[in-house]
Amino acid sequence: MMEDHQALLMNTDDDEGLGFGEEGPDAKDRLRHPIVAFFHVFFRAAAIIVYMLCGWTGAGFVPSFVTVVILLSLDFWTVKNITGRILVGLRWWNYVDDDGISHWVFESRKGARAGGRPPERRVFWGALILAPVVWFFLFMSSFFTFRFQWTILVILAMALSGANLYGYIRCKLGHKPGIADATGILHSGLQNVIFNRATSATTTDATAQAFTAPAHVV
Repeated sequence: MMEDHQALLMNTDDDEGLGFGEEGPDAKDRLRHPIVAFFHVFFRAAAIIVYMLCGWTGAGFVPSFVTVVILLSLDFWTVKNITGRILVGLRWWNYVDDDGISHWVFESRKGARAGGRPPERRVFWGALILAPVVWFFLFMSSFFTFRFQWTILVILAMALSGANLYGYIRCKLGHKPGIADATGILHSGLQNVIFNRATSATTTDATAQAFTAPAHVV
């Protein structure tokens, strides 16, 4: 399946009002959407707290797994579809056209409110970056303590939180050189390394067989 990537600008008229009456000297220091900011942090923090409490209290794996997965799913959907668009004016999504080509669209708000207010930017990016870091340390802890069933849950959490982080970084960068180019370069480099190793191994095996093959006496 082929993939296509697009970076677009989205209008703000359909998402927010004009904001009259917010021009005070401390307006930029206030959260314009405190409820949205709360839920941006709540689900991912709740997932981490529930995971840690279940590990410490020895709760059953199945109910703990289901609870954490539900919280992670709510967090993924909320961050992807609501908080990114409202807090910082970013949105990413995917669709498949009639030809079966998958299109990834990364949008960023245009105009004076591009990027959101400073406090909302701090809440959004802080929680977005911190959660995968915390899950990474929890992954190391579960892996080296041989709790592999919990490791599976942590890998799922890292995948969901990392997907949102990657998507919003792509929205932020747009078509600028950045993570997309770095990913492409890394992928190409890995392919070259694998190909060179395979070619080298094949050549070495053929040479070794030529030297070790018995000589035919005429």
